Amino acid sequence: MDLSSLNPAEGSRKSNNFRRGRGHGSGNGKTAGKGHKGQKARSGAPRPGFEGGQMPLYRRLPKRGFTNRNTKDIVSFNISVLERFDDGATVDVNTLIEAGIVKNPRDGVKILGNGELTKKLNVKADAFSASAKEKIEALGGTAEVM
Repeated sequence: MDLSSLNPAEGSRKSNNFRRGRGHGSGNGKTAGKGHKGQKARSGAPRPGFEGGQMPLYRRLPKRGFTNRNTKDIVSFNISVLERFDDGATVDVNTLIEAGIVKNPRDGVKILGNGELTKKLNVKADAFSASAKEKIEALGGTAEVM
């Protein structure tokens, strides 16, 4: 690296705060980029989405459904994913995050029964499907609800 190879950081040279209304030579003199008269040339121009008094689009469209505030966002995965753990291991939310199976546990983790399991595991999760619990316990493991 030397002085001839220095460049400004990417995106740092374009700025929207240059001086307006400083004469014709500046390229932004006289009307200062606002054109000639009209509503948008004045101070207090209307907010984005304003349609000049016409009923705006966001109010013309029908409203559909609602958002239930009490829903839980539960992360679920199949029992076959647990095959990567060692025999006799204890599997909980923290070990699932470390293994990369779950990125964000959100409101809970549920284990579903699709696939096969061949190892005895002690699994701790927020919920189990009936078939998942059955498969874990059939191999001598435990399925504990936290």
